[in-house]
Amino acid sequence: MEEAEWEELNDRATTLYQQGRFSKAIHAGKEALKVAENTFGSDHANVATAMNNLALLYNEQGKYAEAEPLYKQALEIGKKAFGPDHPDVAISLNNLAEFYHIQGKYAEAVPLHKRSLEILENASGPDHPDVATSLNSLAILFVDQGKYAEVEPLYERALKIRENALGPDHPDVAAVLENMAELYIEIGKEEEAGRLTERAKKIRLK
Repeated sequence: MEEAEWEELNDRATTLYQQGRFSKAIHAGKEALKVAENTFGSDHANVATAMNNLALLYNEQGKYAEAEPLYKQALEIGKKAFGPDHPDVAISLNNLAEFYHIQGKYAEAVPLHKRSLEILENASGPDHPDVATSLNSLAILFVDQGKYAEVEPLYERALKIRENALGPDHPDVAAVLENMAELYIEIGKEEEAGRLTERAKKIRLK
């Protein structure tokens, strides 16, 4: 019964957020966390999920001081619940990395992204689509730092993985092509950027 209540509160928080009712979404998120702690115990994976969800709500509103400890606690709970090399831990690492990224805290974000990528490569294999997503996130972080030399091989690998796993005309392939095109514009490879943009457009139109 209490587990159903927790799931209902999580769903309500998501719905309220999607409706733009942020203060009510946060209230529902807090209630979901309280129910999770009372129902499952403070070190349960569902508590980590509730913390991550609430942190995301705070993050979206720019309430970083409230979000950061929740992200960190969720990560630690995940490590205890699943072990440090579990894909769910990689998700928590990625969430915390993105949190630091949007604030321009690159020194904190980079090692978290790299650790998340390492976990996914080991757990899912180096050619899994989740690895491509992680590569793409790390590449965007390096772009924002102006580290262009480190970006291109990440995008190229992400593109190859997605083409092989999803097919050459998948929208996720187009997304990498668009990111690569933006990179090439930044580094003066306009002709190559144009070619990639055209290919991405063709995929989007299918």
